[in-house]
Amino acid sequence: MTDRAVSRRPLEEAVAEAVAAGVDWVQVRERGLDAAALLALVRRIVCAAREAAAERAPARRVRVVVNRRVDVALALGLVAGASPEDRPADPPPSDDGLDGVHLGFDAMSVPDARRLLGPHAFIGVSTHAAAELAEAAGSGASYLQLAPIFAPRSKPASRPALGVDALRAATGLGLPVLAQGGIEAGNACRAIEAGAAGVAVTGAILLEAEPGAAAAALRAALDAARPAR
Repeated sequence: MTDRAVSRRPLEEAVAEAVAAGVDWVQVRERGLDAAALLALVRRIVCAAREAAAERAPARRVRVVVNRRVDVALALGLVAGASPEDRPADPPPSDDGLDGVHLGFDAMSVPDARRLLGPHAFIGVSTHAAAELAEAAGSGASYLQLAPIFAPRSKPASRPALGVDALRAATGLGLPVLAQGGIEAGNACRAIEAGAAGVAVTGAILLEAEPGAAAAALRAALDAARPAR
């Protein structure tokens, strides 16, 4: 998850290094920008992320979503299909498009976003409590994001940490769950062992002087945890 305010490197550079090191999903979360500036930034990040993914492996693609802004997703267009294997071969998907949006409490509803973006768009929902999880799971979302599992690194805590037991309960709702909040290489395995499909981080990568090295350490921790799960 991006945040220009905490990144120690230019954002596009940090994203490219993180993707080259193994990050496979980028959420552009920049609430302080107006529509034009955000659109331009998202376009640059999409380009940087996709080029870095292709350099790592020619057939590899990185998923990119924008936080809240369905209008930006519509302006940039969406890649076709939900995954590389079910995207139509003709015409090929555009590298300039987004994969979807990530929605929060103050964003458009999932059903409305789905009507605008179509059935193949990835639409995620931020959740912070059991009641929010249950509502989001029945909304037509593609995935859920639960936070904070641990105390966040990139900003002061505004809610008590939920812990891995809450994460384990959330993974029983039938949708992939990303664990967010205080995740780093040292505790990422706990999130995966609790059933998370992945982790969402900001500070664990962007607060580091070498975002690529931090991403590589996180990628290694996640990959090591999956066989155990």
